[in-house]
Amino acid sequence: MTFLPADQRELFLPLIDGIHENPPWSAFMRNLVARTYARRAFMLIQLANAPADHEPTVLHIAAPRAAHEPPLEFRQIFGLGLHPFGRLRPERVYSLDEMLDHDRPGQRARQRAVLDEIGVRYGRWLRIAAPGAADAWLVLVREREDFTASAVSTLSAIAPHFAAALRTFCALVAQRLQTALAQASLEHIGVGQLAFDAAGRVMAADPQAEKRLGFSAEPDVALGRRLQLSPETSRQLEACCAELARAPAGSTATLPINDHRDLWLLLRKAELALEGPHAPPAAIGTLRMNHRENSRAAIDAIAAIHGLSKQEAALAHALSMGESIVEAGQRLHLTPETARNYSKRIYAKTGARGQVDLVRMILSGLAPFC
Repeated sequence: MTFLPADQRELFLPLIDGIHENPPWSAFMRNLVARTYARRAFMLIQLANAPADHEPTVLHIAAPRAAHEPPLEFRQIFGLGLHPFGRLRPERVYSLDEMLDHDRPGQRARQRAVLDEIGVRYGRWLRIAAPGAADAWLVLVREREDFTASAVSTLSAIAPHFAAALRTFCALVAQRLQTALAQASLEHIGVGQLAFDAAGRVMAADPQAEKRLGFSAEPDVALGRRLQLSPETSRQLEACCAELARAPAGSTATLPINDHRDLWLLLRKAELALEGPHAPPAAIGTLRMNHRENSRAAIDAIAAIHGLSKQEAALAHALSMGESIVEAGQRLHLTPETARNYSKRIYAKTGARGQVDLVRMILSGLAPFC
């Protein structure tokens, strides 16, 4: 099949761009419906490690002439007992007739009757697989006449390209999960991070930093953004980033970034292990906001890790929050003597050499992430 410029513009490029859409491949599906003269269509994406009760991603598309019709109900179609979708050979185009149960005439008649009722007289099925990561199914239907050979040829031609796009999409899903894991942990302990170039421009910022700080675009948007700071602080930030770009590994700098001096930015020379083509940052900036964990969850974690009773764990957690033994005891309805006895039992069970060592153990453990 000869690929025309229109194929690249309407099908192949949207396959590449579509991995960034939400839901993915919306433009591609609209163009595919138009190109094949389908009446209605749906695409279903099922990630391999999704839980059984997790809804798959389903994209419904209708031609303008069918815009008033209800979308295809994929559960109803899947429930007809057609040829098992998971056994379709990847990248092969199946006709509706091939999907019917020809071994049982009664079942075939029932399938045909239901499909006729929902306006599915002709159809094409295409399964795309990313082994171990995801499966995707395309279903295109028509009502009055079958698909042309050209339409089927188009589906066959795009199949391997769609498979490549699905593999890329799955890799992005995995990377997004990794990013979300890191961001969730940082958010639990009140940390925000930014990446700066040698001129102090912001190359990237996580949600915590975006939420807390103000940004302004450079006159040349391609150059990125800068933090909205006082002129003097901006000069200090630029100087620190320029110095860290030339500094040896492990170098750091610290500066306040607001007038109240209650929010500080720790800058360290960037030493990220980034693979492939990339623009390496000069410095990584870290913010620490006044944020503490969920007390109840933290107490449960402390009790489980150190073998403490809930009351002992509550006292240990209170000490990590900066309360004295007497203050914590009063809040927990303990007499000063009982609180001191509890603290001795806590030190014995945890192996802490005193209150300071106990606080160190708690703050360097899992409790802050609760």
